[in-house]
Amino acid sequence: MVKEKRIVRVAKKGKPIRQVAAVPFRLDGHGNVKEMLITSNTTNRFIVPKGWPMKGMSGRKAAVTEASEEAGVVGEALKEPLGVYTYWKRLSDHFVRVTVKVYLLSVVDVQPDWNERSQRQRAWLSPADAAALIDEPQLASLVRSMTQARVL
Repeated sequence: MVKEKRIVRVAKKGKPIRQVAAVPFRLDGHGNVKEMLITSNTTNRFIVPKGWPMKGMSGRKAAVTEASEEAGVVGEALKEPLGVYTYWKRLSDHFVRVTVKVYLLSVVDVQPDWNERSQRQRAWLSPADAAALIDEPQLASLVRSMTQARVL
């Protein structure tokens, strides 16, 4: 509730609401890109790990932290963001528009046990299959656009 009040205060001042996200990826045994999606902890929709910027951390580092906490993956985020998307975040009595900067996360390790394991499921999918499962059209477009050439 405290976080929601802060979000409302920022939105009422006309300032943008921002988040960061990671698209964890790896290459399978055939050299094909696989992306990890996780389920949200409230609606069970497929999403990418995302969260609020963290004090003292770059957006890229915050995205890496979110991926570790929400998806149990360890890796390195590429310096240049994959892109940006916006969505409407539901608060208790209204919605606010949130802009999310998305980073690609090259996964080096997948933890069998992680902070939010009991709240989420995860799945490795092709970019096309991942995009088909994501409800936010802008994010789906970013996920679909990822190709092997982009990550090598």
